[in-house]
Amino acid sequence: MNLKAKKKVIQTIVLSLVINGAIPVVVYNFLVDHYSSFVSLLIATLIPLGDNLFHVVKYRKADAFGLFMLTGFVLSLLAFVLGGNERLILLRESMVTGLLGLIFIASLFFAKPLIYHFAIRFSSNDETEKKGQFEKNWEVPYFRFVLRIMTAIWGIALLGEAIVKVILVYELSISVFLAVSQLIFYGVIGAAILFTIVYRKYAKTRLDLINNQ
Repeated sequence: MNLKAKKKVIQTIVLSLVINGAIPVVVYNFLVDHYSSFVSLLIATLIPLGDNLFHVVKYRKADAFGLFMLTGFVLSLLAFVLGGNERLILLRESMVTGLLGLIFIASLFFAKPLIYHFAIRFSSNDETEKKGQFEKNWEVPYFRFVLRIMTAIWGIALLGEAIVKVILVYELSISVFLAVSQLIFYGVIGAAILFTIVYRKYAKTRLDLINNQ
């Protein structure tokens, strides 16, 4: 990744933190003096939702994070219908990340783990060619081991993020939790991405040695 690409990634992350973290905190703290905590929190969650809907309309497709937030909002409404309080709404994202983590872990018991399918989708523009190469590498036991390790790490990371936030939501005030929740999310996702990049580079070198034997 060149310097320009890295700068763009950093700018995107910072902007997302502002929209999905800082602004909702400010809005919540302003509204809570005039409305109930529940209503204030529900209004604050509309900000990241609106941002993601804007991107869906503009680019004519939903990205992973947009779908994540939309699913979280649906879960928030479900929590409201079921009589959930504001802290239950705060856990809407953790419900999604926890569920995704369980899906990653559950896929380890299938023929091919989830990372296998993700890798084919995002590693190359030529999906047919990449799929053929992946199917060939799948015959190598070490390759299967690497993809299962990656899948397990992502599953544990997402499930762990959800567990940490479930604990913190009852230990911190709502305003403090709003401020740190996105940092926790991006911290966990960032660590998982960093692991994937480093481990993939190491594994590719070793796999090339195995294939050349």
